[in-house]
Amino acid sequence: MKLYTSKTPSVFPKLFSKYRWHFHSDEKILYLTFDDGPIPEVTEFVLEQLKKYNAKGTFFCIGKNVKKNPDIYNRILSEGHVVGNHTHNHLKGWKVKTRKYLENIAKADQYIHSKLFRPPYGKIKKKQAKALLEQGYQIIMWDVLSADFDTEITPEKCWENVKMNAKKGSIIVFHDSLKARKNMEFALPKALEHFTKEGYSFKEIS
Repeated sequence: MKLYTSKTPSVFPKLFSKYRWHFHSDEKILYLTFDDGPIPEVTEFVLEQLKKYNAKGTFFCIGKNVKKNPDIYNRILSEGHVVGNHTHNHLKGWKVKTRKYLENIAKADQYIHSKLFRPPYGKIKKKQAKALLEQGYQIIMWDVLSADFDTEITPEKCWENVKMNAKKGSIIVFHDSLKARKNMEFALPKALEHFTKEGYSFKEIS
């Protein structure tokens, strides 16, 4: 059963205005983001695609994956991309006590030195968010979800989700994970090619 929308409803940024959902821009700029890595081969595929178009991305990394794959993590940084914290164990904030959630983020911070944070599944309690904001974190959400993680949709549908919903200043979510690999490896190159031809550039979130 589908429990997400590929385009974030406009009411969400109004209700949760302290989170970053998109950027207001008159320029043709898109912000590609990648959750759940770094993973061998999958993250490396993403990096190769970005390099072809001189595109920059933002990688919301899981601490345990950075610990396992430090060379790939360092490559992300050395190629000019930005990283963010995605917890150490991909915790769903709604199901975890605030103290445990914050401790898990702090554990990830031992490996990911960034004040950008994206909650796994986009689910975070008000108390958790308040504590992170007080610590100086920026909570980065999105306005376009590729849904590459959904194994019940086709790669073509994944690409359509991006093509039909992205606009100037959009924050787009892909996943550099094994689960999302098939859809992402089809849709990401399509997005880079299409929007480059349309005059867009791809920037990291800073």
